[in-house]
Amino acid sequence: MRILLIHSDHLEYEITSKTKIAEDIEDSLKKGRMEDCLSVFVAVEEGDDESVVENAINEIREISKSVKTKNIFLYPYAHLSNELASPDVAVKILKDLEIKLIQDFEVKRAPFGYYKAFKVSCKGHPLSELSRSIKPERESEVASEALKAEEKIKSSWYIFDASLNLIPYDKFDFKEHENLKKLMEYEVNSSRKVEIIPPHVEYMKNLELVDYEKGSDPGNLRWYPKGVLIKRLLETHVTDSTIKYGGMEVETPIMYSINHPMLSKYLNRFPARQYILKSGDDNFFLRFAACFGQYLMKHDMVISYKDLPLRLYELTRYSFRREQRGELVGLRRLRAFTMPDMHTLAMSMDSAKEEFVEQFKLSMKWMNELEVSYEVAIRFVKSFYDENREFVHKLMSLINRPVLIEMWDERPFYFVMKFEFNFIDSSNKSSALSTVQIDIENTERFEIKYFDENGKDKYPLMLHASISGAIERNLYALLEKSYMDSQKGKKPMLPVWLSPTQVRILPVGEEQLDFSFKVLEELEKVEIRVDIDDRDLRLGKKIREAEKDWVPFIVVIGDNEIKNSTLNVRSREHSSQKNITLEEFKDNFLNIVKEKPKRPLPLPRKLSLRASFR
Repeated sequence: MRILLIHSDHLEYEITSKTKIAEDIEDSLKKGRMEDCLSVFVAVEEGDDESVVENAINEIREISKSVKTKNIFLYPYAHLSNELASPDVAVKILKDLEIKLIQDFEVKRAPFGYYKAFKVSCKGHPLSELSRSIKPERESEVASEALKAEEKIKSSWYIFDASLNLIPYDKFDFKEHENLKKLMEYEVNSSRKVEIIPPHVEYMKNLELVDYEKGSDPGNLRWYPKGVLIKRLLETHVTDSTIKYGGMEVETPIMYSINHPMLSKYLNRFPARQYILKSGDDNFFLRFAACFGQYLMKHDMVISYKDLPLRLYELTRYSFRREQRGELVGLRRLRAFTMPDMHTLAMSMDSAKEEFVEQFKLSMKWMNELEVSYEVAIRFVKSFYDENREFVHKLMSLINRPVLIEMWDERPFYFVMKFEFNFIDSSNKSSALSTVQIDIENTERFEIKYFDENGKDKYPLMLHASISGAIERNLYALLEKSYMDSQKGKKPMLPVWLSPTQVRILPVGEEQLDFSFKVLEELEKVEIRVDIDDRDLRLGKKIREAEKDWVPFIVVIGDNEIKNSTLNVRSREHSSQKNITLEEFKDNFLNIVKEKPKRPLPLPRKLSLRASFR
């Protein structure tokens, strides 16, 4: 449905002739007029259903409140769209709109299917002319029963302090735990919508990392070479870490039949909105995690108790969730994202808890290497906590600081316990990164079994783990951290191992170019991402450009450096400048990045050869 809303001094019409699709009307409706009204011109489109009526009413209600009128004039106006619904559907939806609006407004509706002369007088203030495009919800998403249940969940919230005291959140002293308080307020108030554009959006664009893609669905982004480099480094690092831990990497499809007997049940147990698409006579959904493919794979495997714990891992590029529009800003919440996803089969609850602890440690290591601060939330069913207090206390001893606790009286999902490491951004919004869950339902639902020492088949437990969380959200956290650092007087920057250009060489003039290229080649030999500003610019301009690109190390080469075989190195992190030898610089640099993944520079080495992506 498309609507054009005009705050009018008046709207009047008079029928001039009738078409073949005209609805039957009384003579009194052959002309009409309404004073001081919100004129709503409506085009009902193909595929519209009852869901657009509610959404249109919400839009009309908000706008009428803003312009302070209780008079609504509905006017069928096919010229707003080239994809019109059938006349029967259009009339039904227009009548439904009228009937429901009458409950709160004074409503008139011009008849459908007639040529009409009309006059409208627009008031001319900033809100007097607005348009909206309203899509039917059922076409693009399916809300699971778990998602609907999540909105009704009543939780008890506590703070576990470092002394293992479980304190109601409103009794805890947050004086020295400001971010934990922000996490608590965010979770308890459950407001996910973004009111202002977060600063990382400007950073991601200005640094030419990633941008919105107008040709796609919101929440699906375009990634530029430097952004892709950062993504691949993060993906490689979390994949290497998971494989080293014992994860066996697999690959599975991105779409599945919504009618599959096992999958259809799971859809309603996972709190996410799904993309739905049609192929032939079958309906499919796009995966929102690696669960489906790995479940079906495990179902077909022959697994012995000797094989447990068994860990399958996939880097899902991409997973899809139909997140709500008000939440789709920047990188924090997307509809298409990259999720490292590991599922571990464990023989018993004791074994599952041992795996949970190890994966908790692995997640802590990841967050520390990412160099962002985080707050911990642990969520569980009350009965599980009562039976496993020592286990929860062991986790507390690992983190050794207060954490947020959510406790459910009843189990709302397929898991009995989960933890999340949450990043708090500059807008005081919380976003979960690392997470692990203990699943007690899905091995039985998907008939995933193992054979015990007596040859009898049994159902294992399963852990869901994403050691890093969504890759895109990691970059969001890094950019938001950089902004918050800048507010404290620090220069914003990415970790050196993730910086697209790690070293930029600035020759003072053309006569230093040959020596500069020799330095560049020596640095490339040890896999340092290095480029050279070979443009005919003043040194000060080159330095400012490097600063704008957040380059961690700027190497200036003039006559003195060539004469003394040294490098003039400026450190962004320390705001320092010193002269050292090439070998000293290489040793210092490699000590900083240590064993982090490496990839080559994704752009031409010479800045003079680079095209702009903005």
